[in-house]
Amino acid sequence: MSKYRLVLLRHGEGAWNKENRFCSWVDQKLSEEGVKEARDCGRLLKEQGYKFDLVFTSLLSRSIHTAWLVLEAMGQEWVPVVKSWRLNERHYGALIGLNRAEMALQHGEQKVKLWRRSYDITPPLIDESHPYYMEIYNDRRYATCDVPKENLPRAESLKEVLDRLLPYWNSTVVPEILKGKTILISGHGNSCRAILKHVEGVSDDDIANVTLPTGVPVQLELDENLKPVKPRQLLGDQAKIQAAIKKVEDQGKAKQAT
Repeated sequence: MSKYRLVLLRHGEGAWNKENRFCSWVDQKLSEEGVKEARDCGRLLKEQGYKFDLVFTSLLSRSIHTAWLVLEAMGQEWVPVVKSWRLNERHYGALIGLNRAEMALQHGEQKVKLWRRSYDITPPLIDESHPYYMEIYNDRRYATCDVPKENLPRAESLKEVLDRLLPYWNSTVVPEILKGKTILISGHGNSCRAILKHVEGVSDDDIANVTLPTGVPVQLELDENLKPVKPRQLLGDQAKIQAAIKKVEDQGKAKQAT
């Protein structure tokens, strides 16, 4: 019997999603398509009768903006929004800013898939010579974190994302769910995948095959122990969702220059 409902949402398409680049902790805004995806998501959730009590986002603008647009489309702008770096996208280290397809051509599709989708492989660390290092670590939003700035990640595997996310999940998100609140987490592909791995008990190998397209809400129905009572449900037009999943999976495939 379902006792709690939770909705996970990977933010709408960002400018670098469109360009097929590793965005990670660079604070890219939503693209025009991403704005549309977020509004469409809000309309869908409104049609399905969702009434949110609380929204969690990362500290990145594309996650926050998506939440705002969803709530606006639902007529629920008043719902509190709580932000934490612990819901940030996975830190891709030295890969930040690089084009996935060009990397696949250079390093091979399998290597890029391991960097993108494996559970415990960490990409090369970012260092001060990286063109986006100062933009990330001089950003004053990271002075608000519950750890010193020098202890923030320089690159992460999905396992490391889950490691930094779990304390926040257990201390802050879970108590709100157990109060019976309907929660929306407007996060990122990998922060949402990490939550799915934890909640659903997805194996280290199988998590590589879990793909979440942008702007598609994922409904989880949970029992009193916060265990799923039925498989996750991606809400919306299923043919469009499958096409969007394939598009995400194809991002790491090599494309020859024309």
